[in-house]
Amino acid sequence: MAERRIGVAMDFSASSKKALRWAADNLVRKGDTLVLLHVRHHGRDEAKNVLWSRTGSPLIPLEELMEPPVRQRYDMPEDAEVFDTLNAVAKQKELCVVVKMYWGDPREKVCDAVGELNLESLVMGSRGLGQISSIY
Repeated sequence: MAERRIGVAMDFSASSKKALRWAADNLVRKGDTLVLLHVRHHGRDEAKNVLWSRTGSPLIPLEELMEPPVRQRYDMPEDAEVFDTLNAVAKQKELCVVVKMYWGDPREKVCDAVGELNLESLVMGSRGLGQISSIY
C-alpha cells in the first residue's frame, strides 16, 4: 500500500489539538507521513519572512524539532501535550512525522500547503465560530 501524506493544521488551540488527536485515532495508519502545518503571522522575524515567505521552512523531522534550540530557531511554541501526542503516535503507528512552518496568512498558506506537499487529507479544528459568524 502506498504511503499517504496526512496534514494537520496546528495553531496550538484546543480545537487544533483535538484535530491532531482525531487524525491520530481515526485517519493515519502504519507507513503514513503525518505533516504538522503551523503558520506564523508576518512581523515576528522579518529574516524568516523574507527567506521562506513563499515556500515555508524545510520539512523538519519530529526528532530534530524535539531539540529546544531547533524549536527556538523556528519560533515554535512550547507545547508538551502536542509533542507528546506526536511522539506517541509516531511510535505506535510507525509514522514519519514532520513539521512544516509557514509565515503569512494562515488561510492562504494552509491551502497552498495542500498542493505543495501533495497532502491526501488535511485535518483542521474549528475556530469556534457559528455558521453565520464564520462566513464573515
